[in-house]
This record gives sequence, C-alpha cells and structure tokens, in this order.
Amino acid sequence: MLKKKNISASKASLVLFLCQIISALDVPLDSKLLEELLQPPTITQQSPKDYIVDPRENIVIQCEAKGKPPPSFSWTRNGTHFDIDKDALVTMKPNSGTLVINIMNGGKAEAYEGVYQCTARNERGAAISNNIVIRPSRSPLWTKEKLEPNHVREGDSLVLHCRPPVGLPPPIIFWMDNAFQKLPQSERVSQGLNGDLYFSNVQPEDSREDYICYARFNHTQTIQQKQPISVKVFSTKSVTERQPVLLTPTGSTSTKVELRGNVLLLECIAAGLPTPVIRWIKEGGELPANRTFFENFKKTLKIIDVSEADSGNYKCIARNTLGSVHHVISVTVKAAPYWITAPRNLVLSPGEDGTLICRANGNPKPNISWLANGVPIAIAPEDPSRKVDGDTIIFSHVQERSSAVYQCNASNEYGYLLANAFVNVLAEPPRILTPADKLYQVIADSPALLDCAYFGSPKPEIEWFKGVKGSILRGSEYIFHYNGTLEIPVAQKDSSGTYTCVARNELGKIQNEVQLEVKDPTMIIKQPEYKVIQRYGQVSFECIIKHDSTLLPTVIWLKDNDVLPDDERFLVGKDNLTIMNVTDKDDGTYTCVVNTTLDSVSASAVLTVVAAPPTPAIIYARPNPPFDLELTGQLERSIELSWIPGDENNSPITNFVIEYEDGLHEPGVWHHQTEVPGTQTTVHLKLSPYVNYSFRVIAVNEIGRSQPSEPSEQYLTKSASPDENPSNVQGIGSEPDNLVITWESLTDFQSNGPGLQYKVSWRQKDVDDEWTSVIVANVSKYIVSGTPTFVPYEIKVQALNDLGYAPEPSEVIGHSGEDLPMVAPGNVQVHVINSTLAKVHWDPVPLKSVRGHLQGYKVYYWKVQSLSRRSRRHVEKNILTFRGNKTFGMLPGLEPYSSYKLNVRVVNGKGEGPASPDKVFKTPEGVPSSPSFLKITNPTLDSLTLEWGSPIHPNGVLTSYILKFQPINNTHELGPLVEIRIPANESSLILKNLNYSTRYKFYFNAQTSVGSGSQITEEAVTIMDEAGILRPAVGAGKGYSETLFATSPVMHTVRPTFYKVQPLYPRIRNITTAAAETYANISWEYEGPDHTNFYVEYGVAGSKEDWKKEIVNGSRSFFVLKGLTPGTAYKVRVGAEGLSGFRSSEDVFETGPAMASRQVDIATQGWFIGLMCAVALLILILLIVCFIRRNKGGKYPVKEKEDAHADPEIQPMKEDDGTFGEYSDAEDHKPLKKGSRTPSDRTVKKEDSDDSLVDYGEGVNGQFNEDGSFIGQYSGKKEKEPAEGNESSEAPSPVNAMNSFV
Repeated sequence: MLKKKNISASKASLVLFLCQIISALDVPLDSKLLEELLQPPTITQQSPKDYIVDPRENIVIQCEAKGKPPPSFSWTRNGTHFDIDKDALVTMKPNSGTLVINIMNGGKAEAYEGVYQCTARNERGAAISNNIVIRPSRSPLWTKEKLEPNHVREGDSLVLHCRPPVGLPPPIIFWMDNAFQKLPQSERVSQGLNGDLYFSNVQPEDSREDYICYARFNHTQTIQQKQPISVKVFSTKSVTERQPVLLTPTGSTSTKVELRGNVLLLECIAAGLPTPVIRWIKEGGELPANRTFFENFKKTLKIIDVSEADSGNYKCIARNTLGSVHHVISVTVKAAPYWITAPRNLVLSPGEDGTLICRANGNPKPNISWLANGVPIAIAPEDPSRKVDGDTIIFSHVQERSSAVYQCNASNEYGYLLANAFVNVLAEPPRILTPADKLYQVIADSPALLDCAYFGSPKPEIEWFKGVKGSILRGSEYIFHYNGTLEIPVAQKDSSGTYTCVARNELGKIQNEVQLEVKDPTMIIKQPEYKVIQRYGQVSFECIIKHDSTLLPTVIWLKDNDVLPDDERFLVGKDNLTIMNVTDKDDGTYTCVVNTTLDSVSASAVLTVVAAPPTPAIIYARPNPPFDLELTGQLERSIELSWIPGDENNSPITNFVIEYEDGLHEPGVWHHQTEVPGTQTTVHLKLSPYVNYSFRVIAVNEIGRSQPSEPSEQYLTKSASPDENPSNVQGIGSEPDNLVITWESLTDFQSNGPGLQYKVSWRQKDVDDEWTSVIVANVSKYIVSGTPTFVPYEIKVQALNDLGYAPEPSEVIGHSGEDLPMVAPGNVQVHVINSTLAKVHWDPVPLKSVRGHLQGYKVYYWKVQSLSRRSRRHVEKNILTFRGNKTFGMLPGLEPYSSYKLNVRVVNGKGEGPASPDKVFKTPEGVPSSPSFLKITNPTLDSLTLEWGSPIHPNGVLTSYILKFQPINNTHELGPLVEIRIPANESSLILKNLNYSTRYKFYFNAQTSVGSGSQITEEAVTIMDEAGILRPAVGAGKGYSETLFATSPVMHTVRPTFYKVQPLYPRIRNITTAAAETYANISWEYEGPDHTNFYVEYGVAGSKEDWKKEIVNGSRSFFVLKGLTPGTAYKVRVGAEGLSGFRSSEDVFETGPAMASRQVDIATQGWFIGLMCAVALLILILLIVCFIRRNKGGKYPVKEKEDAHADPEIQPMKEDDGTFGEYSDAEDHKPLKKGSRTPSDRTVKKEDSDDSLVDYGEGVNGQFNEDGSFIGQYSGKKEKEPAEGNESSEAPSPVNAMNSFV
C-alpha cells in the first residue's frame, strides 16, 4: 500500500512539472518591458569560492546583482553580519555590492582572512552569493639548513631533496645552476612531482657545486632560492650494473584519490644501471584514448578530465637489461557535486502552479537543502502555496506574496553547489511588443508572417482581424502560432491591407495594427545566350529584367558560380556584360543574378573561346593620364573623388596614385595620398581640417606611370582643434637654476587651424604641487628659470589653436640643470700589485652631493720621480675614467721603482668635482731594459775592448752586468760559451788572450735584484797574426788562456769543440705539435734572417679544402690553434712572411676525443704538471743528443785536452758527447733555467694579477698583449739569448707547449 502511495506522489510531481512547462510565463527579452516589470534579485557576478589575494594590493570582493527595484547589498563575515561602516579601510562601490578593502593605506591582508557572503535584497526577495573564502597569498623564505656535500659512487642512485617552503598557492619548482641555466634532464636525471631531483644513476659529469632548487610563487611574482647543493662523483675501476629499484613511490602498492574533472598525475621514478625505461598499463582495461599523456620521459602518467570510469589499478613497470620492478597504484575517482538539473527562474501568474527542481550528483551522493531568501526553508516564513519534496519545491495557486528567491545547496565532503532561482508572481495587463503600423512586404504566392509579440499575466488570448471593422480571422487559409504570429501560407495581391491583433486577459485588452504589401515577382524576360567568340575578340551577354515598380533590383554577374575576375576587361552595363580582348581563360559559364529585397532570380549561358587569326605586333606604352576629375560627397573630414581612366595603351592599368596639394600652406607641392586598384575609378578620401585640397590622379601600368591628370577643383576643409600634441618632449637644464623644455613642433598640416600655440606645463616630481602652465607661440622651446639644482620635473606640452585644445598630452620626466659635484671621494687606498700595476679603491660620494647624473669617477695619476735616479721630469698626468658607480679600478702601465701620486674625482654631466687629497705610492723594482749601447773597439791579435752604456730604464738598482761570448769559425761552427759577471759601476772591459783572426759573438745584459733584463748582441773579429803564424785547425789546441783580462773575473772554460751553425739560407724545421681536444700547440725551429714574422697554415688531413691561415704576432716560434674538432686528423705547416714560397714541410697531428664537460681537467693538477715537465725535459735532452749525433756523426779528437779544464756548470748533456748546440745568427735560443719565467721589460706576469680587463679604465696610454699583460711605453723588442744562456722568454720546447695549454 505504501508503495502505491509513493507512485502516486511521483506521478503528481511529474504532472505538476508538465503544468509548469505549459503554463509558466516566458518573459520576452524586451529591454523596455524588463525595465518596467518587478523582478527579484539575481546575482550576476561574484568572486571565486577560494579567493587568494595579493597581500600587497587592495582586496576586491565582487558581488553584482540585478533586479527591479534595484537591490541593496549586505555582507556576512564568518557567519556574522559584517558592518563595513565601522571599518575605515572597507568601502562598497556605488550601485554595487562589491567590497574594496584598502590594504595599501596601512591595512594588513591577514586581518581580513575569512569566509564572506553577499546578500542582494529587494521587495521581491533576497539572493545570496557563494561562501567566498579570502586568503592572502604567501611566499615564505627557505628554512636555513646546513647542506653537506653529496659524495656518491659512479653508477649509484641519488635524490636531491628540494623541500620548498609551504606557500599559498603552492610554488612551481625548478632546478638551475649559478648561471641561471636550467639543469638538463633526461631519462636518467629528472625532477619529481614533489620537486626533488632524482638520479637513476650518477655519472662523473654530474659532479658540480651548484645544484640549486628554485620555488616560484606566481601570485606574488617572487622566486625563492635554496642554498646550492654540492655533488661529487668518485669513479671506481669497475662500475657494477644494477637491476631497477623504485625511488618513488616506495613499496609495491599505493593509493591515489582524485576528483572528477581534475587532472590525474601518477609518477614512477626508478634507479638502476643501465637507466631503466618506464611503461604504464591499466589492469583490466585500456588507458583512455585522447586523454592520456606521458610526461617527464614517461615517468609521469597524465590523464585529463578524469571521471568515475577512470578508477582502477594502474601499474608502472621499470625495466633494464638486468630485470624489472613494478608498482601498482589504486586510483579512486571521487566527485564534488555537479548539476544534473539546476533550478531555473519561474515567472507565474496569480493562481498558477509551478515547480523548482534541483538535481545534482557526486561521489558520495550530495545532500540537497533549500533556502528561501537566504534563510533555511525550515525556519523561513511559511507560504501555503509552497511544498518541499526532496529536491523539488511544488507551488500551487500562487499569489503575489509568493514571490521569493530560493537557494538550492548541494554538498558533499568534496565541495558544494549553490544556485539562486526566483519565483516571480506577476499580475500584468496585456502588452503588445510589436511596433505599431509595422510594414510587411512579401512576393505573391509566398508565405506572409505577421508578428504580434505580447506579454501579460495571466497569459492573454490573441485574436486577429483584417481591416478596421473586419470580422475575426478563422479557417484553414490562416495559421495561428503560439507566440501570436499570424501566417498566411500563400499570399495573393488581394491579401494586401491592414491587419489588427487584439490581446486580452482578465486585467485588460490592447490591440495593434500592421500593414501587409504583396509585390509582383521579379523575372528575366531576355536571358543570356550561348556564345562562341574568337580569341582577342569582344563578346556581350544580355540580361533584361521585369520587376515590381516599388522594388529596386541589383544585377550581379558570376563566372562559373564565382565572382567575376578582377579585370578591367569585364564591363558590366545596365542590361549586359561585355568582355573585351577575350582570352582562353574566359571560357566558362556566365550567370546573371537579379536580387531585390524580397526575391532573387538568375539565368546562365556558356562562352566558348576559339583561336583567332594572327594579329600584328602590339605596341605597349604608358597609359594616358586620367581626366574629368570630380569631387562629390563633401564632408568635414572626407570626400569622394572620381575620374575617367585614359587609354591604357595595350598594357592594363594596375593601379591609380592619388596625390594632393595644400594650397593654403604649401602651394605647388604635391603629396602622396593613397593608391587604389586599376579597376577602381572612385575613392573615398580622408581629409584633415584647415587644408585647401586639390587632387590629381596618375595611372600606372607595367610600362610605367602616366602624366598627372589636371588638378581637381579646390576644397577647403573647416578648421578644428588639433588632433595630436608635439612629439619628443624633453626637459634638460642648461644651467644649474633652469629647466629647458623642448619639443618637435606640429607642421602646418597638423595644426588643423589658425593660431597654433602650445600650453607648456610643469611641476616638481614627488612634491605635492600644482601644475604651472604657460601658453607660448608656435615655438619649440621654453626655459623655466629659478629651479632648484638637478631635481626631477613632470612635463607636458599640449597643442592648441583658435578652435580649442588637442587631447590631454602624456607626461614625461625631465631634470633641471646640473651643477658641479660638491664632494670629493674619500678613503682613497692604493694596493700595489706588481712593478707595473696597482689597484685603487675609494668610497662613493653621496648621490645628493653629485648634483647631476652620475657618470663615473676619474683617477688622475702621475709619476713624481724615479727612485733610482732622483731626477724630476716634466709631470704628465694620466687620466682613467671608470663609468657608473664603480669604487675601484686598475692602474696599468706604471714604471717600476718609481714614486707616484694620484687623486680621484667624481664626474657628472656638468663636469668634475673637487679632487681627493693626493695619495702617494711607490712601485717595486723590475728587470732593467737592455744596455743603451755596446761597442767593441781596439781589436788586436788576442784582445778586444768592450764599452757600454747603462740601461735607459734601470727599473731599480743595478747589481751587475752579464757578458757572454763564444767564437765562430769560417765553417759556421760555434765555439764554447763563456760567461762573465761585471760590477754595475763598470762601463768598459778589455778581453785578452783571445784567438787571433777569430770572430766572436757577444751577448750583454744588466741585472737588478729582481732579475736579468733584455740583452743586446754584437760581433767582432780579432786581427790576423802579422808574423804569418799559422792558425791552429778548428778543434785543435786550447781555445783560451786561463786569464782573459787584467781584473781576473771569474771565468768558465769549456772545451773548444765547435758546433755547426745554421746555413745562410732560411729554413723552418722540427715542427712539433701537442694536441688537446679542441686546440693544439704548434712549435718550430727557425734558421734564417732576424725580424721575420711567421704564419701557420692548417686543414683537415686528406681534405681538398684550402689551407686556413693564422698570422703569428711578432717573431715567436710557437702558436696555439683553437676551435678544432675533437678526434680529427689535421695537417699543418709553418711559413715566413715576406719570403716568397718559403715554408716548412707538412706535419700531421690528431686532436683528442671529446670528453664529458664536467670531467676534472687533469691538465690543471699539480702532480700532472710536474710529471709532464719531467717527461718533456727528458724528451728534449734525448732529441738534442739524437739531433747532434745525426748531424755531426762523431766526436772531436780534442776531448782529452778539454777534460782537463772541464767545469761542472758547462758540462755537455752526455758525458761521452762533447758537442754543443747549433749556432744561429738570426735566432739564438737561451737554455731554460730552472724557475726562470721572467717576462720581458715592463710586462706583467699573468699570475701576478687576477683582475679582468673590465677593471681597467678608459684612456690609458698603452695597450694589452694577447695574454692580457700590459705593454708600457718602454716595452721594447727583446732579442733572444744564446743557446746556453740563463734566461728564456718563449723557448720552443715541450715545456713551453705545456705552459700554453695550462
């Protein structure tokens, strides 16, 4: 029995719902009607439910509603009334419910966190908004933590934890390095959903110090940075491969809950070696097509727009060559409430019935509750016409007091839905919304529809009459529609007339008249006919029509059901279409379409083009000028210009150029106005005010431009206020107490009228001050006097004329004039780095004292005196400029062992400020320059006299001179090298006990406590024995006596064995290469004239490409080739500039294979450098011994005599080989003395300073070498020393090659 009752109730609900559909009123969307009808409030706009606000900006909580009468608004906060009048920071927008909380005036966003709800109320009910949860966004800083370096073995897995701060909303995580470059990710290295960085296995290239996790908080546009994490990978002899192990998630199973409609993200990251590959499957089903995506190298499964059907078990499988591992994720899809049927507004008449239905679904199923005017319906005022039945409210016999707004709330644990729907009970007399005396026009024998839109409550009845006193219309010849429209299915001419619509209900009656006119149909009485025409001929199609005299027809021609080609050969007349100069492409079907406002007809014909007989050659020329220019449609800002084209002279006109003359401002000058296609003979031109226009037209074809047409009549446009303001407005002071405002004036054409002037306005920026304005004549500059020094001003310049002002101009920022800075930099400190370089520091001056744009600082420095000479000279000040707010700089090119002074000054746009107190500093000693001269005089049989001058630049206190000499015989063989140390106060020396008639070569240089300076060389010959005594044979007898000069300096006696010197002709030999991954060091030995510049040519071995050429600076005997391809064989050869065709033989080398970018550079390790130096030294010794043995092929018989005088310091490299290095007139090589890397005079060693070139100011009197060292004004060219000297600049040895790599 109970079951039957439920069925009856359900049927009753269905019947009432159908009654609602049938009887409920539809309110037409007529704006006037809607303004007059009473209507309960409707929420039209509101803020989102979860509203995260920027704590730095004002909080705006939106609530907009409509209704009649307009609703009033109120708010609740956390469930209680929110009185906005008691909070000065909270305001409500006029005619709106939107709240504005003024945080920027001292409020704190945290104080306004909470749940807000808006109520819009009028006499017909109250609508409420959603619960709007206000929360300020948060971007907290990272928690300080001590991060230990991660030491991990190659092949092991690694997880770098990010652990970002908890923000609102959550941040976006990414990993970068110190250079703000994103760290590369791959199947091996990737970022997880939690932000951690996972390494399936680490490789040596993963070693780095700057793994940095960044958190970007988009809401506040801030980025927080975690402290850098260090990873050091240590390699082992063998790396053990491992089968996959899951890093995340852990275990074999896990669960995941996601909401319907969201994006489902599942992640699996595995460790293993080789790197595992991830695969995803769904147990018992397929992954959804078109909604499944794989991200993060297939480690992340992404399914968009999930539904309950996506619930199930998802398995990820990680596999490599050693095995696999899997993890099952059980996914459950829940659902927040979603609408099945949302309640809709209900408009009823008194006494009618209706229903509101609210149906929603979700998982779990949502709970449905009703409110009336924002109050739970259980405690709302009772309404006898209302009955609540679950998700339905049933209304019966409603009255006007039943009007209300009802809220349906569907909620479950995952969210809620809130919908407002009103019940509006109206009692309104009939209204007819169709305009009175509306005219309807139709074609005879077609349907006619006469509208009678109406509204009333209760719903009115509609009746139709014909004529003023006609009877009511009935019968099958008429159709009466539900919306009041009368349809006459087949209208005839006698159907024309007046029709009356009458609407009545119990509250009144109203009627409206409309007019119907029935027109004659449009017909084509002469249709186009089939045509056959010869090529290049002319053809016409006729299309003569008949139409109703009250209708205006338009005729359109189509070709093959498309618009006619854009070709001037097609001429459309009133009743025909003519095609000139017919071509093959004109073949087709041509259709004449006639349209009126009521009907359309068409007719077609076919055109066939056939070959034409030969025609004479066509002469092409420029078109004739257009003529009959006519101005029509004159308006203030536009005009119509039409013309007749001239003869095109067998070349179609492609376009017309329209030009204009301004007879008022620039008579006789024609300007380009516009261009139109060649088929157009009328153009609509836009005009400017206050211009006396004349126009002319020029026709253009492929041959060229026609002569201009005759000018049109003149047309003077009316004056108007300017449309634009001056451009390029600037404010720059020329004096400390003025502001010069400049701008680019408008042209006469832009003035738009007479009396052009400018309104110049200014006010001091950031000061609460009014604008000061002045109106000036048509000039481009105005000077404001009496301004403070260098303060910012807001400036604007507005144009005006006799008719008014231009639009409001934009503001620009300028500055009043600058003055010289008032304060000198303080705390000037100088740090001397080496003998030629110093670093200066100073404190910046306060910006207020700069009194202008800070351009930088100037350092003045000058040499006071040399500490070695104590003689003053003309003081030449050097100036270095350091741009911007820099507080330090480098002083290059200083002279060693000198006293200097400097001061610092700040610079602005006006000039320099006062100088700081002079700072005195001194440079240490350096190596001296070469002796100023070396002369050899008074040759005798066994002696020579040497005279020399002290170095021009001693660069310190001289400690001694070093003299080296050796004999040379006629066969270019080189004798032993002798070295003598001479006191620094000597200036001459007599060498005695020399061999007669023998050539000697001398090497001479000075020394300070720092080291030896550059050397000079000379040669001299002792005279021949006049007594005819025979010279001893080369290599026989004793070369020198025990005493060579009277003062008995220390002598080094060596065996008189001679070496072969290099031949007189030049040659390059012993090319050696030391190749790395992308570069190679090339070194060689040169025999030939001095002062030769070299070049290196290279290319890929076996390639036919041209040699690439690199010039070697100076006369160095080595060069570094850069930018080479790893693992490639190259050919190389060396040549000498200026010696045609002179170059070395080819050599081949191969670059090393490409190495991982993060490997440790072994070439920078100390133990490796030491080992390589030792190996290189041994190789050099072996090469020299082998080379000597190959060239000499034996020993000299004088070895036994020389053994008696052997000195340990000059023993040969092999005890059993008494040979010496080769002698070279052109280039003598010094031996590589232990620890000797002394640079040439006035150069700075690379290791002496780590400062980059940006630390050097502008304007120094010097330059920089390729290695970054500074070349001062005394850095003269240094000669190379003999083969057994004690200094080396750049010896072509493996050691130097290694130095060039390091």
